[in-house]
Amino acid sequence: MREEEKKRSSQDSSFKRFMKKRWAFPAIYIASAAIILTGVLWYQSSDNATDTDSYDYEATDITGKKYDEPALEVNRAMENFVMPVQDPDSVVIQKQFYDYDGKAEEQEAALVFYNNTYHPNTGIDISMKDGETFDVLAALSGTVTKVEEDALLGNVIEVEHDKGIVTQYQSVTEMNVEVGDQVEQGAALAKAGESLFNEEAGVHVHFEIRKDGLPVNPLDYFNKPLSSLQELEQSDDTDAADNSGANEENDEAAPSEDKSTEESGTTDEDAGQTDEDKSTDTEEDPAENSEDEGQTDDQVEGETTESTDA
Repeated sequence: MREEEKKRSSQDSSFKRFMKKRWAFPAIYIASAAIILTGVLWYQSSDNATDTDSYDYEATDITGKKYDEPALEVNRAMENFVMPVQDPDSVVIQKQFYDYDGKAEEQEAALVFYNNTYHPNTGIDISMKDGETFDVLAALSGTVTKVEEDALLGNVIEVEHDKGIVTQYQSVTEMNVEVGDQVEQGAALAKAGESLFNEEAGVHVHFEIRKDGLPVNPLDYFNKPLSSLQELEQSDDTDAADNSGANEENDEAAPSEDKSTEESGTTDEDAGQTDEDKSTDTEEDPAENSEDEGQTDDQVEGETTESTDA
């Protein structure tokens, strides 16, 4: 018993000596904080592992998997229009775009003769120098909106690049795209073929750039971005607004001119009436004068007769 009491007393004295040291309480505090922080971190990591196992990786509400549609390029407007061929140096432009403001010789060369009638060329006709067929490529990234078999034009593919801006590829064969396909710039659309509308061109592709349904000269936009056509639309709107303003000013000026014209017409009528009145008075006065003269002569003759009889 005494030995046990001695041991206990020695342990109590050693514990008291330990607690009396200055670093005892800070050490105990730091150790306790470390244990608690370790337990919290372990608990959070175990929860995250459980949540990860519960994810449905086939769901569409996960970031990056919301849509099944392919992502479109956000810088499409910065792409430049290119010729729809692999090697521009190996092709020739057989017929140019018909420019209504161009020279007479250029306009004549841009006419297509079909069915005994000359038609303005609404695009450019491209063919290989050796006359062989070639791959027709997308001039710009976009969405295929039309794929039609056309015996006259030799089949047609249309790709939309922006609202109202499309490219058309006519006189093609072996079309390998469908409506709704997303095509990248340089993707193969078809092969160059022939058409009844322009048989003289042989194997070629008729390429057009259209804006709001109206054709523009493709040569003016090769190596230029899509934004150049969008800027053209803004300038057209500005010109239309200026023209409408000028028309409104002309319409406002027109009534004043009409009023002045009416006033001048009234003055002329008054002047005409005055001249007529004068001429009428003049015509009536000689008659009255002649009557007066006639009466005077009669009176003179009567007086002369009376004096003779007397």
